Amino acid sequence: MTLPEAIALQPAWLNIWLNWLMFCGFIAPLALLIWRPTRLAGVVTLIAGVLSAFGVSYLFDKLGYIKLLGLPHILFWTPAAYLLWQTSKQELPKYARPVLWLVLGTIIVSLVFDYTDVIRYILGERAPTVG
Repeated sequence: MTLPEAIALQPAWLNIWLNWLMFCGFIAPLALLIWRPTRLAGVVTLIAGVLSAFGVSYLFDKLGYIKLLGLPHILFWTPAAYLLWQTSKQELPKYARPVLWLVLGTIIVSLVFDYTDVIRYILGERAPTVG
């Protein structure tokens, strides 16, 4: 089973969330590149998203669809979320702030799921989620 096939077997709400996550993790950060004060945050967020995607894919190939798949998000998006939060404290152009908060809010929600899943994995919940 491939990762997209495993994801397709998840509840509908999770597929909607993952599509939203892809938008806010890969498309919305492109807008942050427009404004000088948010460029670094945009680049870091895009790099973190790509590294997370590769990490999730790698872990899935090695271990299957388990709760540990949130670990790459924790490793790469926690620093990105911190940078986005720090950037939000600056004086920003009118349209930069809502984009920044959209990306930051989505990453924070994702990290809540990811930290919960990884902790559950560490505590012994290691059965594959699908398949």
